Amino acid sequence: MGLFDNAVPGGNITKPLMIALGALLVGKMLSGRSEEQPAAPQAPAPTPAGASADGGLLGGLGGLLDKLRDAGHGNVADSWVGTGQNQPINANDLGSVLGPQVIREIAQRTGLDEQELLQQLSTALPGIVDKLTPNGQIPQHHQVASAFNS
Repeated sequence: MGLFDNAVPGGNITKPLMIALGALLVGKMLSGRSEEQPAAPQAPAPTPAGASADGGLLGGLGGLLDKLRDAGHGNVADSWVGTGQNQPINANDLGSVLGPQVIREIAQRTGLDEQELLQQLSTALPGIVDKLTPNGQIPQHHQVASAFNS
């Protein structure tokens, strides 16, 4: 996957996890014919409540970080964006931030069980956000989309 090769512990980002990350951060379902091929954008699914036309289900990367801050996890979110050590987030805490509707939507897109989805996202998000913000700056939406398409 290039940019994200070492973003996740073990270096393995599965296709369902890429779809979930794409739904959160880019707003498009991502798929590839196999896990070895780059992901390509597809037509977005119907926009659920809380979605942003120019971002993912929570308004893209910036929207996700804002939700984390609003829920009292600002120090965790800031550690992912900053240049220091990434702090972990508990799967249940992430689930509370995302909300049941978003979790259900992503689980349906990926085919993953909701608990498995949250476990994988809580493991992957710190490294993915860190990779997307190498200088401690939140990239523009098109830059995030480009990173997922490369």
